[in-house]
Amino acid sequence: MKDTMERVSLNWSELSFDYRQTDGHIEVRFENDAWGSARVVDGDTINMSIASTCLHYGQECFEGLKAFEARDGRMLVFRPEENARRMGRTAKKIHMVSPDEPTFLSAVDEVIRINRRYLPPYGSGASLYIRPLLIGVSALIGVRPSADFLFVVFATPVGPYFKGGLKPIQLIIMEDYDRAAPHGLGDAKTGGNYAAGLRGMLAARARGFAEALYLDAKENKYIEETGASNFFGITKDGRYVTPRSPSILPSITNKSLMQVARDLGLTVEQRPIHAEELHEFVEAGAVGTAAVITPIEGVQYHDELIRFSDRSEVGPVCRKLYERLTAIQSGDYEDTHGWTHEVQR
Repeated sequence: MKDTMERVSLNWSELSFDYRQTDGHIEVRFENDAWGSARVVDGDTINMSIASTCLHYGQECFEGLKAFEARDGRMLVFRPEENARRMGRTAKKIHMVSPDEPTFLSAVDEVIRINRRYLPPYGSGASLYIRPLLIGVSALIGVRPSADFLFVVFATPVGPYFKGGLKPIQLIIMEDYDRAAPHGLGDAKTGGNYAAGLRGMLAARARGFAEALYLDAKENKYIEETGASNFFGITKDGRYVTPRSPSILPSITNKSLMQVARDLGLTVEQRPIHAEELHEFVEAGAVGTAAVITPIEGVQYHDELIRFSDRSEVGPVCRKLYERLTAIQSGDYEDTHGWTHEVQR
């Protein structure tokens, strides 16, 4: 571990959303029906059997959250308890044992402390991305749940998820691809969901679009989400409309934005959205931890590019939502909902 905590020299405002090795990570093991003590590990490799269930049967789940430096130098994390709870729900679905909330939060705090050299400075537009990972590590060949688990938390400094930051993108509805099946694991943050979206994402990009937007797998007519983000639309009469489906990952960012929208006087609707309703939106966005909000200029559906604005700039509602939420995350706006968690040095 580095002896000095002087901030590393990086071009913070030009960071991309890519992995960069930092000073260390946190590991906690579950063995013999009990969680052990957390330990700090130098480097960015982990040891496990080649027969671990995570490698063969996909028994793994993960989370993603961000830490920010406030104007006064405090280290703030946005809603980490929600990530702990979501990991618990996911783990239960795939027969894993997740760490309890105090263990989760303690590991997040510690990984930020040991890597605070990599916490981007206030006002840089960058953040420290935190990745908690839970994997099955029992050496098994037969298909059955692991009895042993490894909880890992690492951190890396990142810039915007989409190049250009708060810049409108175009999506395409991929009717030939399904992201998640009804009664499946679409609402669980498992790697398999993201692997299932790779084909659609690459096909969309090959056609000049930033991402694929998926419909429900049963009827193929209701908007669900992209491969990595929830979707919302803004109507002319001031409604924030976002899909409701058991196959959608419950985004913590979207949950927060729904409350921010209410705070700003918008009516919030979470319900099934027929693809034909896209014509009713005057703004739209893709939301998630990585991007916060990425405004959507238009969506290709069948042979039509449905535009939400005749401009290529960010709509006024998307901008207000983005600015309010990011101001709360960085400590620049009063946190009346108790969302920010301060990490003690």
